[in-house]
Amino acid sequence: MIFVNIIAYIIFIGAIGYYFITNLQWYSYKLERVILHHTKLWWHFAYFLIPFVLYELVSALTSGSYGWVIAALYLPFLYLWYRGLDKKLVFTGRVKRFFAALFFIALFIMTVWGQYIVFIPLMIAFLISIMIEKMLFNGFKMQAKKRLNSMTDMIVVGVTASYGKTSIKNFIAHLLSKKYKVYATPRSVNTFGGILKDINETLPDDTEVYVVEMGARGEGDIAEIASFVNPHFVIVGQIGPAHIEYFKTMAKIRDTKMEILQTNRLKEGWVHESAMICPTQYIHRFGDDIQNIEATLDGTGFTLDGVRYQANILGAFNATNLSAAVKVAKALGLSDGEIQEGLRTLKPVAHRLQRIDAGGKVILDDSFNGNIDGMMASFELSATYPGRKVVITPGLVEADDELNIQVAQKANEIFDLVVVTGDLNEAIFRKYIDPDKFRKLSSKAKMEEMLVAETTKGDLILFANDAPNFI
Repeated sequence: MIFVNIIAYIIFIGAIGYYFITNLQWYSYKLERVILHHTKLWWHFAYFLIPFVLYELVSALTSGSYGWVIAALYLPFLYLWYRGLDKKLVFTGRVKRFFAALFFIALFIMTVWGQYIVFIPLMIAFLISIMIEKMLFNGFKMQAKKRLNSMTDMIVVGVTASYGKTSIKNFIAHLLSKKYKVYATPRSVNTFGGILKDINETLPDDTEVYVVEMGARGEGDIAEIASFVNPHFVIVGQIGPAHIEYFKTMAKIRDTKMEILQTNRLKEGWVHESAMICPTQYIHRFGDDIQNIEATLDGTGFTLDGVRYQANILGAFNATNLSAAVKVAKALGLSDGEIQEGLRTLKPVAHRLQRIDAGGKVILDDSFNGNIDGMMASFELSATYPGRKVVITPGLVEADDELNIQVAQKANEIFDLVVVTGDLNEAIFRKYIDPDKFRKLSSKAKMEEMLVAETTKGDLILFANDAPNFI
C-alpha cells in the first residue's frame, strides 16, 4: 500500500502541476493574470482547488493510506479537460525545468518528512523556475545586446499599435524588400523575451533593415523593448481599447504605446491621429491625410499625398496600415514606382481578413483580428456581399460588455446566421441576436460538422476573431 501511495502521489502532483503550468503558459507565466484575469475561474476550482483539498484531506485523515483514491478519480477528470483543449501545453525548456524541480522537491519532502504534500512543492518549483528564468533571461539579454551592437549599419524600424501592428510590420517589410535585405520579427512575436530570442537565434547577419513589432500588456513593456533595440524609425498605429482590462484607461494605453519614442537615434516617426499628438519636426501625425478609401472584396484603394494606391488587401482599416508602410518606404528612399510595384505583389497577412474561395463559398478568415474597429470593418465588408452571410465569432476578448453589445447588434443587422464560440460573450449575443439567427457552437471540434449542416454553396463565411477555449 505504501508503494501504491508513493506512485499515486507522484502522478497526482505531476497532473495537478500540469494544470498549473499550462495555465501559467497561457498567461505568460504571470500568476496574477491566471488568478485575476482567467475567464473560466471555475476551472481553478474543478481542476485544482477541489482535487488538491480532497487529496490533502483524505491523506491526512487516513495517514496517507487512501490518497491514491483521489488521484485515481482526478486523472480521468483532468484527461477529459486536456482532450477538450485547443491550445495544449508546449514543453519548452522552462516547462521541463519546472517539472524537474517539482518532482525533485516532492520526492525530497516525501523522503525526509514522509508527507504527501502538494502545495509547497508547487510553489517552490514555481519560485525556482522564476529565478532560473531570470538568470537565463539576463544572459540572453547580454548576448542580444552584443549582437545588435555588432550590426552597426543595420536600420531598425519599430512598430506598435493597439490594432494592426503585425500587418503594418509585414507591409513595411514587403515594401522595403524591393531595395534592402529586410528581416522582420516573425508571426506575432512582440514581447521583449520573444524579441531577444529572435535576435539571438534568427536575425540574419546581413540584415540591412530590421522591422520590430512591439506589444504590451502593461506600462513600461514597450519602453523596455524600444530602449533596447533603439529604432531609427517608428510607427505608432491606431490606438484603441485593446487589453483595456490590463491598462484600465485609454490614457494609459496611449502613454504606453508612445513609449516607442524612447530611442536616442530617432530619425523620423509617424503617430496615428488617434494618439492626438502635436507634430514636431521629426514626429508626424498620419491617418487623417488618407483620402478616397475604397474597400471591396477584391482589395483596398486609397489616395495619399495626391497618389492613388491599390493593394490586394481587404478592409478599409488597412488603408491606414498600408499608408504607414508607404511613409516608411518613402523615408527610406523608395520611389512611388517601387512602392506601387510592392503593393501589387503584397499578399494578405494570414488570418487577418484573408479571402479564401473554397467549395463555392467565400471565406473571410479574420480570426487573428480581435479589436472593435477591425471587426466592424470586416462586418461592413461582408455587407457588400450579395449572398447569404454567416459569421463565426467569440465576440471581443479583453473588452467590456458595451463593445460586445455593439458587435452583437451589428452582427444581427448584417448576417443571416451568427455562430458564437465560447462562453465568454454568449449571454450578450443571445440577448441581441434574433433567435432564428443565433447558434452556439458547443465545441470547436464540431466546427466542420456545423459548417456542413448550416452553410451552403454561395455563402460568405466570416471567421471574426478566434479565442482558445480557455477563454
